[in-house]
Amino acid sequence: MLQLLPGIKSATAALSAERLRLDVVGQNIANAQTTHGTDGKPYRRQVVSFESFLDRTDVAPGGQGVPSVRVSKVEADNRPARSVYIPGHPDADSQGMVKMPDISIHEEMADMIAASRAYEANLAVVKSSRTLALQALSIGKH
Repeated sequence: MLQLLPGIKSATAALSAERLRLDVVGQNIANAQTTHGTDGKPYRRQVVSFESFLDRTDVAPGGQGVPSVRVSKVEADNRPARSVYIPGHPDADSQGMVKMPDISIHEEMADMIAASRAYEANLAVVKSSRTLALQALSIGKH
């Protein structure tokens, strides 16, 4: 079966994966100062991992699957919490040290920019595919 918008499923899968990555980065930024989570410990930075796969529901010319991407897992970063001297803080120990999440806002912003640019690139693919399909359909009208 000839597909009018080739690769559109691959681009939309990438859009979905990058949207989740943006959500996780936003969650990391929002919790950069969270010293006491539901488990009683400081928030741990979350990391998104992607994996590529052949989407066999979207067949390319030649009968092969179309390469696509998906989120394989979202897991806690293994960096230990950093200790900061904040006497009087409710979570401070007897020496006034508070365990803080080891989250770098600069690193999170770099991740956010990369995810945003990847999202924009995949959105451009979707828009270009749509434009090409509309132009192909208009050929028969003239």
